[in-house]
Amino acid sequence: MRFRRGYLSFGVLALALVVLGYFSLARSGPGPYARPLPGSRWTQATTEPDLRVYLNDRGTIETMEFERYLEGVVAAEMNPSWPPEALKAQAIVARTFTIEQLERRGGVQKLHPGADVSTDPEEFQAYNASAVTDAVRQAVRETRGVIIIYRGRPIRAWFHSDAGGQTATPSEGLGSNVEAEGDFPYLSRVRTPWSSPDSEWTGTFTLDEIRAAAAKVASNPGPVTRVSVGRKGPSGRALELVVNEVSVPAPEFRLALGRTRMKSTLITSIEVGGDRVVMRGKGNGHGVGLAQWAAKAMAEEGRTAWEIIQYFYRGVRLAKLWP
Repeated sequence: MRFRRGYLSFGVLALALVVLGYFSLARSGPGPYARPLPGSRWTQATTEPDLRVYLNDRGTIETMEFERYLEGVVAAEMNPSWPPEALKAQAIVARTFTIEQLERRGGVQKLHPGADVSTDPEEFQAYNASAVTDAVRQAVRETRGVIIIYRGRPIRAWFHSDAGGQTATPSEGLGSNVEAEGDFPYLSRVRTPWSSPDSEWTGTFTLDEIRAAAAKVASNPGPVTRVSVGRKGPSGRALELVVNEVSVPAPEFRLALGRTRMKSTLITSIEVGGDRVVMRGKGNGHGVGLAQWAAKAMAEEGRTAWEIIQYFYRGVRLAKLWP
């Protein structure tokens, strides 16, 4: 009888450990990692490669280990004091962005021959080695070699600061900056009830600035007297603005005016008065993919990096390139 009770106790303990392990795995990660389909040397890499990094502030190229480069990207693209799971999500997304761009476009070779990536955020991703902290290093280390794939290929891992309540589809948020070959079923619109403290913004522009931006991306509208929102996309973002009688693509117009001044195309009002145009809107960035402020809030609520990634990129898996 004592012998049987021993076996019974052992069996109950084993079952409890299995159940605990199952729920721990479901909570902490996606299970066994996949391998991407054969592609370039970047997705076939099984050991950490070196990157030739164009340092924009110096105008020189430096060779560094991939993961060391990534530390500088994470520190520049996300506040290093944010929760660990948000930093880990950013590390995975930034690593995926890098691999996908290298495989599909050769990185920045056309802009800077001999370089793979650039530290100019207008050309590739932001980078700041001096901002790297122990928390950033840990986030990169704990996600080492991990990227996001869809049907075996690295995804277009776009990310932005604040979605203003709802993310955008690539064509809506990026306009003609999305190459024609793209079909992105993993990037559907999602609600983001988490925003930055200053999600609502106001931008003031001169009439000459409006005219010049319109002329740059469409045609010269002449002296500006009227500015309004034309067509809108599914998330409510402007697809077109109308300057006098000229239809102007909104994503390109935003970049021409300056992305830090016209923070998004999710416009709530436009007023023309005197020699000024005052725009008001919500969010910060193009609105496609991971919303960083939402990732912060989700991590604070206890979500894991994998849960955050699944929320913004649907139907994806994680793959591990190098140990």
